[in-house]
Amino acid sequence: MTLVARADAPSTLRTATGGEATRWLLAHCRAVPWLTAATLLTTVAGAALQVLPVLLLGQVVDGVVDGGSRTVLVRVGALMVAAVLLGAAATAASTYLIGRLGADLLATLREGAVRAVLGMPSTRLEQVGRGDVLSRVGDDVAVLSRGIRSAIPTVFSAGVLVAIATVGMFGLDWRLGLAGAGALPAYALALRWYLPRSAPLYRKQRAAQADRAQALISGLNGIDTVRAYRLEGAFREKVTTESWRVRDLGVEVFRFFGRFVGRENRAEFIGLVLILLVGYALLEGDAATLGEVAAAPLMFHRLFTPLGAIMFTFDEAQKSGASLTRLVGVLGEDAEERLVGDPEVTPAQNVPYQVTVEGLTYRYPGSEAPVLREVSLTIPAGGSLALVGATGAGKSTLAALIAGIGTPQSGSVRIGTTDLAEVDEAGARALVSILTQETHVFSGPLADDLRLSAPGASEAELMDALRTVGAADWVAALPEGLRTAVGEGGERLDVTKVAQVALARLVLARSPVVVLDESTAEAGSEGAAELERAVLAACAGRTTLFVAHRLTQAMAADRIAVLDAGRVVEQGSHQELVALGGRYARLWRAWREGS
Repeated sequence: MTLVARADAPSTLRTATGGEATRWLLAHCRAVPWLTAATLLTTVAGAALQVLPVLLLGQVVDGVVDGGSRTVLVRVGALMVAAVLLGAAATAASTYLIGRLGADLLATLREGAVRAVLGMPSTRLEQVGRGDVLSRVGDDVAVLSRGIRSAIPTVFSAGVLVAIATVGMFGLDWRLGLAGAGALPAYALALRWYLPRSAPLYRKQRAAQADRAQALISGLNGIDTVRAYRLEGAFREKVTTESWRVRDLGVEVFRFFGRFVGRENRAEFIGLVLILLVGYALLEGDAATLGEVAAAPLMFHRLFTPLGAIMFTFDEAQKSGASLTRLVGVLGEDAEERLVGDPEVTPAQNVPYQVTVEGLTYRYPGSEAPVLREVSLTIPAGGSLALVGATGAGKSTLAALIAGIGTPQSGSVRIGTTDLAEVDEAGARALVSILTQETHVFSGPLADDLRLSAPGASEAELMDALRTVGAADWVAALPEGLRTAVGEGGERLDVTKVAQVALARLVLARSPVVVLDESTAEAGSEGAAELERAVLAACAGRTTLFVAHRLTQAMAADRIAVLDAGRVVEQGSHQELVALGGRYARLWRAWREGS
């Protein structure tokens, strides 16, 4: 089966509901029962031991009033000290276990989110944009990580302590407990006012941060185009607008939280006043001891610290909750896709496949005008075709569709006898390898980087691939050869070497069809000539489509197709098209004179 992005899919990755996120959390906790049980046990024990000294203090007061012996007071004092020490130990253990549980949760969530992103159809990733993707697997993970280290353990431990302290108040005297419970409606009203409004506000803030990231990324990635068309001012204004929106939402969140804190303080005032009034009445009516009446406000005051901790970390906890729903939403992205076709594609080894494009029409979601119109062309098995045309003619879009990225509204792309609309992206990658100018070297040993396309390749096979693309000499000269760390924190490779590494991966992939979308465009003139030779060597014996950035590359192809406004207007060899005197001939003359 293949995953095909729906035409009506949203323009951002999905965000889970609070219920979905909660169910995911519970399922994760059930997957580690011993760690979850130990965390709950130590948290409850730590909270109970923190409350016990207050209860014992009431006994001390009653003992003094009743003229109790010094032995009893010493014994109670020793119990209080022991409770404090044991409570501190239990709280420390609880904090550690919550951190362990949270770290395990975060690792599972992060790996699942990255796996889900890597497994998405390329059309879906193009649709949502890099800003949304990077903000989720980057910023949201960072926010949740901070929350797990600080806010979430604090809120959880404080919540348990509040529950235990409330039970302790009822243990002193049920009437004093009811008096303290009189603050609960005020707390509940404050939370009822805050929670429904805060979660959407935090999600809106995270979405604004994703939009800002998208504006920055699009501007930086297309910096040459931005400069060429003098669009610096427009992009600067866009980034500024998005940054101000993030700032304004941050101010709104802060003000909103301040109003919530004020409502919580009113609830504390109500509870404390009720306890003092009821305690005084009970003491006057001889219905309670002085120790119980004295311990009750202390017990209620004991709630202030955890409640304050909850309030002052609730902001971070809410941010973590918003990030959690966004990450869990990424895990559920597969629910937004539909299944068609058959995934099992095993191309014959070392056998070239013909590429046939028939009546291909494609328009981007939300656009009425198609970018490709009734395109038909054939690349014979083992042959090569170069796409030539002005910027915006549809070359890269056609190359992506031939590589199996996207589904046309009409027409078909066949690799051999296989219609790419009937296979998933894994099947498409088995048939077609695509290499664009956005090549990347990942941090780590060079051998691991090369094995991304062939995990089981031996070092001899890696060196053969490097030799094919002319990179064996400089790799052998590295301090540790194939084991040399490259990328960030390692050996820095120039543009030409990065492209050679990408071409070596292409050799190792062994797919029968290759699509190269301006893969040597970033190299200088000397590097470009070297890379063009490497490209021809890497593609030898394979059916190849070039998106030609330099017309020297088009000359080397068996045939050339000229695109204009999404249509194929000319096809033929270099000599045929020059003799024709049409669009290609004019491009050739302009390029030769410019060179």
